[in-house]
Amino acid sequence: MSKNLLEISNLSATVAGVHVLKGLNLSVGLGEVHAIMGPNGAGKSTLTKVLAGDENYHVDEGKVGFQVDAKEVDLLSLEIDERAREGIFIGNQYPVEVPGVSNFKFLHACFNAQCEHHGVERLNDAEFREFVEAKVSQLSFDPSFLDRQLNVDYSGGEKKRNEILQMAVLNPRLAILDETDSGLDVDSMKLVAKGINQLRSDNNAVVLITHYQRLLDHVVPDFVHILVDGKIVKSGDKSLALKVENEGYDWLN
Repeated sequence: MSKNLLEISNLSATVAGVHVLKGLNLSVGLGEVHAIMGPNGAGKSTLTKVLAGDENYHVDEGKVGFQVDAKEVDLLSLEIDERAREGIFIGNQYPVEVPGVSNFKFLHACFNAQCEHHGVERLNDAEFREFVEAKVSQLSFDPSFLDRQLNVDYSGGEKKRNEILQMAVLNPRLAILDETDSGLDVDSMKLVAKGINQLRSDNNAVVLITHYQRLLDHVVPDFVHILVDGKIVKSGDKSLALKVENEGYDWLN
C-alpha cells in the first residue's frame, strides 16, 4: 500500500468523446507542494475535474488512491461530496457565482458538514463568525467578503482570494488549485501566495496547476511536473519551471 497522500496510477480519461488523459502517473506526499505545467489542451484541467469527480469526465483506466485515517481509499469510487468531506479541495479556474447565498452562509454550511462527518460538534452562527473572522484577519483579507454574495460581481482577484479563504476555513488534506494565478495583478498574486504559504503544513499537500512560473516565485514547489498530451513527461524542481518560462515546451519533443 502506498504511503503517499495521493497516488495516481496509469490514469486515462475521456471528456466529450475525446481521450485526454493517457496513462498519467503522479505521487503526492504529505507536506509537499507540486506544480503541474503544460501547454493548452495537455490535460491539466481534465485532471482536476477527474479528481473532483465531475460526472462529465469518464475514467477509462487507472487508479487513484487517497489516504484517509492511515488507510488508502479508492478516490474514484467516492461521490463528489464524499471526496470533499474526506479533505479534497478544488480551487476552480473559473469560480461560480451563486446569487442569494452569502460567503458566510456558504462557508458555515461547508464547515458544519465537515464537523458532522468527522464527529465534531457543529458551530452556531456566533461561534462560526468569530472563527471565520480570525481566518480573514490571518490572511489580511477584506472582512466585507463574508457578507457579500458568493462570487457575485467579484473581480478575478477577489474570486481567487475567496478560494484561499475557503481553504483556510475547511483545512483540506489535499488542495488542488487550477490556475489560481490566472487574471491576477501583482498585489492579488502576492496575497494569494501568502495565503497558500500560510496554509502549508506537514499535514496537508497542495497541487498547483499553472501556465506560468511567476506564482512559483512566491510559492516555491517541492516538485514541478510537465504534462504533455495527457501524460507527465518530465519532473524536477523549480528550475524546470524556469526552463519552461525561458524555452517553452518545444524542447520536450
